[in-house]
Amino acid sequence: MVLPIQPQLMVYLAEVRAQVDAELQPTLQPVSPVKPYPLGRCEEITRAGMAILGRRLREPAHPVEHALASFLRQGGRIRTIWGALRGTYFQNAFQIGSLYADVANDTVVVTKPKVEILPVRECGLVPIRDIAHFIEIAGKYWGGEIYPNLVIPDLAPLFPMISRVPHQSVRPQMGCDYMIDLFRRDEFRGPEAFLATAPPPPPEVVDELRGLCPETIHHVTPDSGRDLAVAACQRARDIRADDAWRDRLVLDLLSIRRL
Repeated sequence: MVLPIQPQLMVYLAEVRAQVDAELQPTLQPVSPVKPYPLGRCEEITRAGMAILGRRLREPAHPVEHALASFLRQGGRIRTIWGALRGTYFQNAFQIGSLYADVANDTVVVTKPKVEILPVRECGLVPIRDIAHFIEIAGKYWGGEIYPNLVIPDLAPLFPMISRVPHQSVRPQMGCDYMIDLFRRDEFRGPEAFLATAPPPPPEVVDELRGLCPETIHHVTPDSGRDLAVAACQRARDIRADDAWRDRLVLDLLSIRRL
């Protein structure tokens, strides 16, 4: 259903991306001094693009919008997807039926076209399998160091990692819905094993993260934090942690300052 309109879809999504840039570029600070917009803004651009597309499809006017609205009425799916692209970096994109549509294609290499459309089977995007896979891609893409979250054990079931990335503040990882759902489906066994065995974060990482946490966040020393973080995973599994519990932890994560 969407394959016949692929050339028109490319032009249409380029126009959506132009609107996204007009909205986001004046308001977003660079990810780092060496990464001006759009570099590193894949998630924000993709989310904004999907929001624009969703609004337009509620009252379709453009021929592409009519085609996509008809596709949805017939049971088709348009959604955002996230994973490791070609074994090198994290990427957000749209999946429109059998098509992979990336409206943030230039957020790693700025000279690339802003929009890319490929068959899903050819795009090279694969789901993150586990924490080890996440750490592999984070190292390649961000140049990041990943440690177990032994500092804020209450958050550890959903946010078991701490990242130290050049030009960014230390922060818990990972806050995307995909990873949260992955850990919940696994009943927190992956986070528990990582928290139980991974080498602790160095003192300077611990001190920096503590300094960014509000008083309402329970943060401890790594010595006691390991047992508490593992226990938090076991407790979450025992209580079959629900959406309200998830939302509380996400709000606590959002209360941590980012510099």
